[in-house]
Amino acid sequence: MNSVIVLALLVACIASVYGQYGGGGHHHHLEEYIDYKAPPHYHYDYAVHDLKHHDIKSQWEIRDHDKTKGMYTILQPDGRKRIVEYEAGKHGIDYKVRYEGHSEHGGIGALSG
Repeated sequence: MNSVIVLALLVACIASVYGQYGGGGHHHHLEEYIDYKAPPHYHYDYAVHDLKHHDIKSQWEIRDHDKTKGMYTILQPDGRKRIVEYEAGKHGIDYKVRYEGHSEHGGIGALSG
């Protein structure tokens, strides 16, 4: 009699586990689907304009499939604005750097003496 009870409990446990992990039955929980093969697509931008701490910068970037394009700017310690534009794709990345303004002797962060 005891062996029949043990056998019945063992069969019930196996059926329960089998039903939970793909052996049929209905799943009552939600699963989030993430398509890892979908082509990437995004856009972002931000800017900081803090005159008190002389922190002035901005950036934006766009990606569509294999092509990424963007630009960032930063106010350098000598007073010039550095502008970096970039484009990246299947064959690498290309940067274009330019400056606006004139270097000011003794600008923020300049060495003195």
